[in-house]
Amino acid sequence: MRSFRILILTLCLTATLAPSARAQKQRELSLEECITIALQHNFSVRIARFNPEIARYALSSSYGGYDPIFFFKGQHDYNLSPGGVDTQGRSYSGTETDTDKFNTGIQGLLPWGMTYSLGGSVSDQWGHRPDTINDLSSATLVTNTLFQPDGTQFQYLSTNYSTITIKSPFETTAGQVGFLELRQPLLKDFWIDATRVQIFVNKQELKSKELSLRGQIMTTITDVERAYYNLIFAQENVKVQQKAVELAERLVAENKRRVEVGAMAPLDEKQAESQAAASRADLLGALGDQGTAERVLKNLLSDDYKKNWMDAALSPTEKLVALPQKYDLQDSWRIGLAQRPDFLALKLGLAEQDYRVRFQKNQLYPAVDLIGAYGYNASGQEYSDAFGQFRRGDNPFYSFGAQLTIPLSQQSTRNNLKAAKAGRQQLDLQVKALEQTIIVGIEDAIAVANTSFARVGATREARLYAEAALDAEQKKLESGKSTSFEVLRLQRDLTQARSTEIRALADYNIALAAVAFNEGTTLERRHVDLKAK
Repeated sequence: MRSFRILILTLCLTATLAPSARAQKQRELSLEECITIALQHNFSVRIARFNPEIARYALSSSYGGYDPIFFFKGQHDYNLSPGGVDTQGRSYSGTETDTDKFNTGIQGLLPWGMTYSLGGSVSDQWGHRPDTINDLSSATLVTNTLFQPDGTQFQYLSTNYSTITIKSPFETTAGQVGFLELRQPLLKDFWIDATRVQIFVNKQELKSKELSLRGQIMTTITDVERAYYNLIFAQENVKVQQKAVELAERLVAENKRRVEVGAMAPLDEKQAESQAAASRADLLGALGDQGTAERVLKNLLSDDYKKNWMDAALSPTEKLVALPQKYDLQDSWRIGLAQRPDFLALKLGLAEQDYRVRFQKNQLYPAVDLIGAYGYNASGQEYSDAFGQFRRGDNPFYSFGAQLTIPLSQQSTRNNLKAAKAGRQQLDLQVKALEQTIIVGIEDAIAVANTSFARVGATREARLYAEAALDAEQKKLESGKSTSFEVLRLQRDLTQARSTEIRALADYNIALAAVAFNEGTTLERRHVDLKAK
C-alpha cells in the first residue's frame, strides 16, 4: 500500500510538471487519419500547392507573345520652307504646309516566327505654295491682290509684265488602306526563337513544380509516419518506465520488511530506494519525451496550433508490429529512377537546357528574311475622294523580296552558346550524381530496414530472457540465495530491454517509410491520389 501511495504521488508530481497537462481532450488518431489531416493543413504542403498554380499562370502569360497588338497614332506636322529666286530672277516666299496624319492597324507574331502588320494610314495636307500665272488678260490687279473673273483671290508675290508669281493655296488627302506587311525568317528565329524558348521553359517549369509538390507531399507523409511511430514509442516507453517504478517501489517495500525483521542489511534498503528514485527520474524524462513527440506530430498536422491542437492529447490507434518485407534491390533501383520527383525534375532541367543550347546555336545563323507587302493607294482633294479610290481599289501596290543581315561580330552570341553548353554539361553531371545518390540511398534504406527487422526479433528475445532472469533472481532473493543488488541490476536490464524492443519496432516501421520515400513510392504505399486532391 505504501508503494502504491508513492506511485500515485509520483504521477501527480509528473502531471504537475508536464507542460501538456492543461485539461487536455483525448483524440484518437490512426496513421491514415494523420496523413489525411496533414495533406489538408500542413503549412509546407499548403505553401507548395501554390507553386504549380503560379507556374501555370507564367505559362499562360508566355503565350501572350502571340497576342495581336492594336495600334493607333495621330500626328500633326507643320512645315515652313524658305523662299528663293525663280529662273527668271524673281523672288518668291517659302511654302507653308500643315499635315494631319493617322495610322492604325494590328501587328503581331505567329508561332512559326512570321511577323505581320495589317492596317492603314491617311494624311490630310493643306497650305500655300508659289505658283506662276502667264495669262493675265482676264485678271485684275489691285495692290498685292489678284482678282480673277470667277471671284478667286490670290496674294501675288511679284510681277513681270506678262507673268505673276502668286501664293497659291492647296489641299490634298492621301493614304493607304488595307495594307499587309509580312516578314518570315528562314534561318535565324525560324524553327526556334525567344518566344518559343520561353514557352518551352515555362512548360518544363510547370512540370517541375508539380513534381516538387509531389516531393513535398512525400516528405510530409514520411515525416508524419516518423512522428507517429515516435509518439507510439514515447507513450509505450512511459508505460515501461511506470512498470520500472512499480518494480522499484515493490522492492523497496520488501527490503524494508526484511530490514525490520533483521533479514537484510540497511544498505540494501538504501540501494533499492536509490533505484526507485532513479526510476522516477526516468519516468519524468519519458513523459517529457512523450510531450515533445506529441508536439512534433501536432505541428505536422496543424495550420492553427493554438485553436485546434494545443489542448488535444493524441492517442495513436495503431500498434507497433513488425510485418516482414522482401525487397529486390534491382527492382527498387528501377522504380526509384523512374519515380523519384527530384530526379525527374532534374531531368526536366536537362531537357530545358538542351533547348537553350538549340536556341543559342540558331542565333549564330545570319538573318535571312522573306518580306512582302500589299495594299492600295489613294489621294484627292477631300477625304471622300480618297476613300472612294480605296473602295474601288484603283491603285494597288505590292512589294516582295528578301533581306540578309549578318552581324560583323558574333562575340556575344558565341559566348552565350558556350555558356549554355557548359550549363548543359554541369546539369548532366548533376543528373549522374543524383542517380548515384538515389541508388546508394535505396540500398542503404533497404539494409536499414532488414537490420531493423532483425533487431526486432533479437530485442524480443532479450526482453523475454530479461523477464525470466528477473523472475528467477527475485525467487532466489526471497529464499535468501541472492542479493538486492542483483535484483536491482536485473530490473534495470529488463527496463532497458523493454524500451529497446519498443524502439526497434518503431525504427523498423520508420525504416519501411524511408524505403518507400527513397523509391519514390510513398504515395502508392499510402494510397494517396494527387489527382483527387
